[in-house]
Amino acid sequence: MAGAASLALPPPLAAAAPAAPPDQPSVHTLLTRLQALYQKAEEATETYNATEEKLKAQHKRVDELNGDLMSARAALTGSRDAAGRLAREQYQGTSGTLAPYVSVLLSPNPQQALDRGHQIQRAAGQRAATVGRLTKDAKRASDLAVKARDALNEQQVLAARQKLQRDKVKKSLGEVEKMLASLTGTQLAEVRGLEQKNIGEAQRALLASGRLSGSARPSAAGGKAIAYAFQQLGKPYVWGAAGPDAFDCSGLTSQAWAHAGGAIPRTSQEQWRTLPRVSLDELRPGDLVVYFEGATHVALYIGNGLVIQAPRPGGTVKVSPIAANPLLGAVRPDAGAAPLRKYELPPLPDGAASGSDTGYGSAEAPSRT
Repeated sequence: MAGAASLALPPPLAAAAPAAPPDQPSVHTLLTRLQALYQKAEEATETYNATEEKLKAQHKRVDELNGDLMSARAALTGSRDAAGRLAREQYQGTSGTLAPYVSVLLSPNPQQALDRGHQIQRAAGQRAATVGRLTKDAKRASDLAVKARDALNEQQVLAARQKLQRDKVKKSLGEVEKMLASLTGTQLAEVRGLEQKNIGEAQRALLASGRLSGSARPSAAGGKAIAYAFQQLGKPYVWGAAGPDAFDCSGLTSQAWAHAGGAIPRTSQEQWRTLPRVSLDELRPGDLVVYFEGATHVALYIGNGLVIQAPRPGGTVKVSPIAANPLLGAVRPDAGAAPLRKYELPPLPDGAASGSDTGYGSAEAPSRT
């Protein structure tokens, strides 16, 4: 089991990267810039994802209100028809004849007068009910029309906001592409090497602290989430994607838990904000590990100090050290669920831990509507 963790740990570098010429930025400076650009792009992506979820909910709300409005208008039409019939009957009943209550008073048969009186009362009740229903249906239709119009306006506002956010993601990824294109092969190799060295040091320090339990077991649902994530290994990172052919970071974690039967929020920020938090000392497989101060990245913990993540543009879904990014904390989608009696980290498929944890490749943003 301990050997599995070492698969994702880069070996310590034998020597530091050579110093940059005076007129060139240092490898550390280049790495810092590139990491900042990637984090900016991922933050924009998660903001886009949050608006996407709001827009989906608003589409549903608009559809529901339009359906209710159609029903209300149909009921209003029926009430108007009933009111029209009532008006015609009243007119016909009083045109050229004595008023009904006068007929009752002049009737020589008391029983007939009493029956007629009951009929008048029922008719009056029916008239009152018809008028009341007409008034109620008219008010409901008017209220629903206002709500439907407001909901549609909100949908249009969200759609416009989403377009701006999509453009921001594309701009951020364009900045990443521009910087990658500006680096020579040697510089890019040095940046990669330095980042992997930093990850290795952070991972070894975390494992040496003893904070991670080597015997923690997932719940039954957590085991299912891990199994789903394993099936996605090697699929590309695509911003805004939640499967089945590509994922971004929170798209992977939300889908893993959805397939385990536990619906969780779509974005890393909402996962961090709404799900119960757990300390690293209590971390168990199936928990979500959240990164960066703004909770802009998330991965699925699988045990032995490893996570499965969709790292960032240019990368693929892979197994990584838990310390591949700056840790913010962890959350548990199934707080209160009992752990399995037995759990072993599944064998890692060939290539599961290979490739960059940080995704130095094409960062091109796909076209999205």
